[in-house]
Amino acid sequence: MKGLLFQSLSKKNRLLILGVGLILVAVYLIPIWSISISAPQYPEGLGMHIWISKITGATPYDLKNINLLNHYIGMQEIISESIPELLFMPYVLGYLIFGALITGLYPKVGMAILGIINLIIVGIVGLADFWRWEYNYGHNLNPDAPIIVEGMAYQPPLLGCKEMLNITACSYPSYGGMILGLSLVVLVYILWDEKQRKKSNAV
Repeated sequence: MKGLLFQSLSKKNRLLILGVGLILVAVYLIPIWSISISAPQYPEGLGMHIWISKITGATPYDLKNINLLNHYIGMQEIISESIPELLFMPYVLGYLIFGALITGLYPKVGMAILGIINLIIVGIVGLADFWRWEYNYGHNLNPDAPIIVEGMAYQPPLLGCKEMLNITACSYPSYGGMILGLSLVVLVYILWDEKQRKKSNAV
């Protein structure tokens, strides 16, 4: 394994890593996660997008309507400023992009492994933090809300769909999240390919 760490990447894999760095730039421009809500009073549905640095509605009025709906059941207002993690996430993404570019200049397998570790850590911490935010958001309710159902919580699903009273909430990765996942897949492929190349050279 030690020899593999300092093995130089093939030209193909070096270009793949540079490609990962370039495509990660797109995550600044597109949502990483999406939540949709359907309710009888909004038959056309409502949507919310989570970006790397902000939260927006799927349409200009969706976030306002979601907050209005949530007000009746005592949930906190959703605003970008309520999620401090959005302040430093752009820098985390910048670190990942910088790492990919450095690997292009210093193309060693160990750098690709570091990229895999970083993406896994970012993914686990990000999902855990998102779940924590959803938990607080769905459980810390205003006791003076117009509608109170004893023992009811409104935590949105981390992944998939969930029924809450007459509301259905669905939560899935958006294009930015898919790019992050694809980047991890590409790096794992590069590691596998370099292992195969090392075996071939050893024969």
